[in-house]
Amino acid sequence: MVESGREEKTIKVGAKRSGAWLVRYALEQLPISHTFGIPGVHNTEIYDELGKSEAIRPILVTHEAGAAFMADAVSRSSAGEIGAMVIVPAAGLTHAMSGIGEAYLDGIPLLVITGGTRTDIDFGFQLHEIDQHKVLGGISKGSWLVREHRDIVPTIFEAYHRAVSGMPGPVMIEIPANLQLFRGDVETLPVFKPHVPPDTVDEEDIEQAVDLLAGAANPGIFVGWGAVDVGRETGRIAALLGAPVATTLQGMSAFPGSHPLHAGMGFSRAAVPAAENAFADCDCLLAAGARFGEIPTGSFGCKVPSNLIHIDIDPTALSRNFPAKIAIEGDARVVIPKILEKLSARGLKNEGRRLRVEKQIAKDKSAYRQEWYANLSERVNPAMFFDELRKQLSDDGILVVDDGNHTFLAAELFEVRQKRTFLSPTDFNCMGYCIPAAIGAKLVNPTRQVAAIVGDGAFLMTGLELLTAAREGAPLACFVFSDGELSQIAQGQEITYNRKVCTSLGKLRPEGIALAVGAAFVSIGDNSRIAGGIRAALAMAEAGQPVLVSVNIDYSKRTRFTQGVAKTVLKRFPARDRFRFISRELIRKVTG
Repeated sequence: MVESGREEKTIKVGAKRSGAWLVRYALEQLPISHTFGIPGVHNTEIYDELGKSEAIRPILVTHEAGAAFMADAVSRSSAGEIGAMVIVPAAGLTHAMSGIGEAYLDGIPLLVITGGTRTDIDFGFQLHEIDQHKVLGGISKGSWLVREHRDIVPTIFEAYHRAVSGMPGPVMIEIPANLQLFRGDVETLPVFKPHVPPDTVDEEDIEQAVDLLAGAANPGIFVGWGAVDVGRETGRIAALLGAPVATTLQGMSAFPGSHPLHAGMGFSRAAVPAAENAFADCDCLLAAGARFGEIPTGSFGCKVPSNLIHIDIDPTALSRNFPAKIAIEGDARVVIPKILEKLSARGLKNEGRRLRVEKQIAKDKSAYRQEWYANLSERVNPAMFFDELRKQLSDDGILVVDDGNHTFLAAELFEVRQKRTFLSPTDFNCMGYCIPAAIGAKLVNPTRQVAAIVGDGAFLMTGLELLTAAREGAPLACFVFSDGELSQIAQGQEITYNRKVCTSLGKLRPEGIALAVGAAFVSIGDNSRIAGGIRAALAMAEAGQPVLVSVNIDYSKRTRFTQGVAKTVLKRFPARDRFRFISRELIRKVTG
């Protein structure tokens, strides 16, 4: 069913059209520049139509999981455009589900078009015949099976609006093969109307929030991806209040790391000292577009004051993990400017507090940096690497990371300066995200630098998508942090069990993979090669070739995140089991 009033206007067609033509027509009306997927017997007719399109470029991937991650990055890195997939049913969908699940939990809109088995024949057990809608039910905002030609265009339009409305997420439309292949009568086609988000918010809630903030002795601000487009307004609120600002992992680009009130990712004991100290006495917290998920809260170990103002477009997030004094259901792009307007009118004078907070944050950040610089070995120092990458990467360059130890190194050591320039898998926390996502980001941002940071374990999952980058002209610099282990889990095993099990990868020779996919290769073996290696990689990418860089990373120093989460989780264990775990670790340490 098409939501009433969404597309009131229509254009007359009065002709027979194939379903594939109607799919192409619908997609060309939407803010879509690329589709990602693999053609098969159930969607070749759609691909034939897309091959004629002057507005949409279909991209062949090596695996549908890569297609989903590429589409996800399109939505994240380009405000307004939506990532789209055209995939085969059944196997194509199940392969893509890792990326669809990531988008669902992270609140990223995706449009998934699948082929479908024929509905005009009575035979059962057709190739790829499964109930896709049941399979996808738990990780999508909705799915549709189209049964008539006249419903194809309005259904795609409605699915798009569902994907971008409220809490964004993935949607799926199944187009049976017979509808694609054969022509049907279509009298009219709806005219697409762009999505306009609601701009209403309860003014009384805004006033109460401003009252709490203005009266706080030590206010703080916590922002996530939902506030990624209002970083400037958030900075002005922070300056008025003299409040430190922390971000979620996904929302690291929601507030510039170069701002003097930027404290870090999270504010629990798993955060960097600047953030933990800045929020230690927080008596009023403004949280916008942040759901207080497990990662940014350090496994729910952060101290949240009773005076919590929680703003989120998803009503189920409000007060879910920490009770809010004031819960505001709304888009941060609407709510934050209203709070700023009313705070500005109060004539607040908190310059002394602002200067004091800024000074402490700067001091703590500097001290933490020195800790990392003092940890020297024959391998590549992470702080030196990220400082040099920040120096050479333009402020609007996009950094894409994967899931692993390198993720939290980046969160702690890399300064993100502009919105939508840091992409990371978060709540679904899916390995294999980085390389395909970096390709998607580069395809829709062709004039901007794109760098990828991936652990060697995650690289093994989707590294062959670099072939897609080479073929499609998406040059990027991919830095593989190599240590031969699944480092994030291996470190957790060391802390908890004092032994490592099933986390050794074996010896990877990435230069062979670079040769196989048509990428250039650079090796950064120690600190003396950091600057030259990064410079060479970015230059070759700028010249039009994807580059694979092997970084001999030093993981010997654990991040604050790893240490803090381990302590928080262990502390929450029942006393008897906590004693058992600690005793086992000590015995193994003594006995070897």
